[in-house]
Amino acid sequence: MVPNLLKPSQLGEIPKDWKRVKLSDVMKVRQGLQIAISERLISPTSTSKEYITIQSIKKTDQVREYVEAPSQRVICSKDDVLMTRTGNTGIVVTGVEGAFHNNFFLMDFDKNRIDTTFLVNYLRSPRIQHLILTKAGASTIPDLNHKDFYSIEFPLAPILEQQKIAKILSTWDKAISTTERLIDNSTQQKKALMQQLLTGKKRLLDDEGIRFEGEWEEVSVGSLGKIYSGGTPSTSNTEYWDGDINWITPTDITKQDSRYINSSLKKITLEGLENSSAKLVPAGSLLICTRATIGAMAITSHEMCTNQGFKNIVPNSKTNIEFVYYLLTYNKHRMISKASGSTFLELSKTSFESMKFNMPAIKEQKKIATVLTNVDKEIELLEQQLADLQQEKKALMQVLLTGKKRVLVDGEVL
Repeated sequence: MVPNLLKPSQLGEIPKDWKRVKLSDVMKVRQGLQIAISERLISPTSTSKEYITIQSIKKTDQVREYVEAPSQRVICSKDDVLMTRTGNTGIVVTGVEGAFHNNFFLMDFDKNRIDTTFLVNYLRSPRIQHLILTKAGASTIPDLNHKDFYSIEFPLAPILEQQKIAKILSTWDKAISTTERLIDNSTQQKKALMQQLLTGKKRLLDDEGIRFEGEWEEVSVGSLGKIYSGGTPSTSNTEYWDGDINWITPTDITKQDSRYINSSLKKITLEGLENSSAKLVPAGSLLICTRATIGAMAITSHEMCTNQGFKNIVPNSKTNIEFVYYLLTYNKHRMISKASGSTFLELSKTSFESMKFNMPAIKEQKKIATVLTNVDKEIELLEQQLADLQQEKKALMQVLLTGKKRVLVDGEVL
């Protein structure tokens, strides 16, 4: 067994049997080519290659572009490792083939010395990503040059150990990819279910096991309950602020994923509430953004108020607020189409209250809301599992890629 003696380095501490090298010692990089839009092909030929850009990688549904007869120097295969050097600097890409854009570095290295998956994980690790962005600079368009990239230190572990570490991290990658696919599938299934349930195309069973029937009634938003707008206390009066009353802004809504909102970033005092047009609404009210980020919404978990960028529904006895949440979310495009304004779009209280939707009776509303809520809970559980897996992998990367935790190779713990 090799003693786990450590020596200091820019990497922190690495095992004595690992080598501290710079990227310039173990690889060379080459840049791609810049092709004018007018010279790009929209259909492939027998001698063309797909043009690999950051846009084509991020948007898989984007129309493919091609480059006619590019030189071998700018052609990548699926086994190659690319990394963006300008703009969105530090995005590491594998598994693509074609002629790559000038925005990329392609790394040429000896695969008998460096395992590709080990390298990719090292470059994607939080510390190296931070280092890359720091070296790229804080200008309007960050730009990582060859010299700064080459200066990054690399922990050159024995190749067998690199391969074992890569295999361990790949196990987490597969679990993460599987969970991401499950989330995507569940999200698509939810969309299809909303389309069926919120339009009456699919009817559920009531508590006696009998399928709901009968026509849905067309109702206006204004008939769902009381509709309140919000307001902002004077920001120059310190007595109005830093109290214990939650004062919701669109930012509070858009930064959360849950249907229910519990708190706000800014809070106001009772004096601030009384000296503004803000109105307290009870738990179970629906807060709907009607300015700028139109259609973002959440249900209150307790009493709170909002700024003037909202229309808030306090439901009556004939309205299930979770059903209305899903109904308006599904019809967000209709709210946006009703908005107007030159500086920013805003949906007026009158326009909002006059919008009409077909709705079932309260019992069917509750059943539909329960089904969609259960689907959301399943998605939220998957999202939590994904976050846990990502955090676990991050912790593993921190100890495995620096040798702080050794692995078993050929039956021996290094």
